[in-house]
Amino acid sequence: MVFKDRKLIVVAIIAGVVGLAAMIGFIGQGNVRHVEIFWQEKVEQTVAFEDIDGKVQLVGITGVTGEPNPHLISRTSFAYILTVVNNGDQHHRLYIEGLELQTDLLEPGQQDVITIYPSEEGVYKYFDKRERLEELGKIEIRTVVPSDEFTGFLRDMI
Repeated sequence: MVFKDRKLIVVAIIAGVVGLAAMIGFIGQGNVRHVEIFWQEKVEQTVAFEDIDGKVQLVGITGVTGEPNPHLISRTSFAYILTVVNNGDQHHRLYIEGLELQTDLLEPGQQDVITIYPSEEGVYKYFDKRERLEELGKIEIRTVVPSDEFTGFLRDMI
């Protein structure tokens, strides 16, 4: 009788471990989640055109410092979402040379979104494109790799 009880306990433990492994495998494949486990990585920034003393400038609002005509930075292999708002009193259009992207012609108070999926590093000039191109600043796309400055066991984790 004791032998049967031990056998039953061993079988129950093995069945429990197999069941747990099957459940982890099923859930791990994304079959139970209400959201995806991996979110698409992205960089989001918002800038605004302003007309100050007859001069046009772009000012960072979100994800960018507030300095005029900021140097915008993004990463390769990330979606780069740039929202452009026209807070000025004239029509404006943001044009990115080299990527050949531009917003719609924005009336005062309007906004547009440019989405870039950069795969290569580069530095691109951006302009206010109306009757003529007026250079405002640069967008830099960088490849980010793990740092070589880590030492000890941290270096082995990279």
